[in-house]
Amino acid sequence: MKFLEWFFEGSLWNSRFVILAAVVGSLFAGFAIFYIATVDVVYLVWHTLHYADPSMADEVRKALHDSTVSHIVEVVDGYLLATVMLIFSLGLYELFISDIDQAHGSRASSKILVINNLDDLKSRLAKVILMIMIVTLFEEALNMKMSAPIDLLYLGGSIALVALALYLTHSAEHGAKPQHDDAGEDGHDGEGH
Repeated sequence: MKFLEWFFEGSLWNSRFVILAAVVGSLFAGFAIFYIATVDVVYLVWHTLHYADPSMADEVRKALHDSTVSHIVEVVDGYLLATVMLIFSLGLYELFISDIDQAHGSRASSKILVINNLDDLKSRLAKVILMIMIVTLFEEALNMKMSAPIDLLYLGGSIALVALALYLTHSAEHGAKPQHDDAGEDGHDGEGH
């Protein structure tokens, strides 16, 4: 009976390795989006080489300028999405499989890639997704045609909501830090000295 329990618990514990499919899939999806965004950048640079052409009409130059700015926003959006996939992949690996030693032992590693729990992963993903939404809103605002005064009101309202979201994200992130700092300020390290 003890052997059966040991075998079942071992199998149950090792079943977490199924997460590797999501880790590898997310990583490949991130690489694919990085590739697509980089190809877009190459084509964007190629098309803008003609921007200084003196024979170009002002209307054509303005259209090239507007489309270039719009494409740059799309590229930023693509890179942010690829970053989400990378953070998701690394976070799943750290949560379910093993800590990534290079991420924890190196000074050069980014703290955003060190995931301690599921809430940590959700928080980091939420921040990047918020940035994607802001960039998408910016892209839509660039292409928006103001046909009525209410359109300007909608644009202003959306900007105010973005500012509020950024403020709440920032205050939530920095609101928890003073608790840790207060313990260190009065000289106690939590061990009851």
